[in-house]
Amino acid sequence: MKALLIMIALVVFPDKYTEQMSKNIETVYTASSIEELQKTVNTFQRIGAAEKTKWEPYYYASFGYIMMAIKETDVVKKDGYLDFAKAALDQASTIKPNESEIVTLEGFIHTIDASIDPASRGQQASTLAMQAYGKAMALNPQNPRAVALMAQLQFGTAAFFKQAQTQACETAKKAIALFDAAPRDNGLAPIWGRQITEELVKGCN
Repeated sequence: MKALLIMIALVVFPDKYTEQMSKNIETVYTASSIEELQKTVNTFQRIGAAEKTKWEPYYYASFGYIMMAIKETDVVKKDGYLDFAKAALDQASTIKPNESEIVTLEGFIHTIDASIDPASRGQQASTLAMQAYGKAMALNPQNPRAVALMAQLQFGTAAFFKQAQTQACETAKKAIALFDAAPRDNGLAPIWGRQITEELVKGCN
């Protein structure tokens, strides 16, 4: 009887976790307001606190805070959301060090940080972002988000220095190919990033 209960628990609880995560992942991708994102982030953090060994709740909590920073117009609040994003991502990284998706999100935080005040933060934050994307690509060369965000950074750098966007276009097209080839057998795996990459590619010859 005890063995049967253990088997039932092994089947039911992961399914419950997956169900909760899937519902909130969909929300964090589609939320239209900071308030809605905050509620979803809070849920991810509760799930993370309950699960202990799962990195995905903290990853998506961090992603939610990044989306909040993007939507926010007040600089001080933007910085606050990025701080929360970093803290959540640190928790994810503690659970699963050297995960390409986590390192990619670290780079994304630096990219948003650079965009808040390009004059004073741009150089340092962009350098940190490029280092993170490079590391993420080394950890998993098939990670489309790492390649896509590297392309976005290359486009921005080329535009700033009035240089040709040839390398950025090549990187963006590579990212699209990786999105096409990405496995879809893990419902909790990140899928964001393709749309912004397609917009980048539109500007290429």
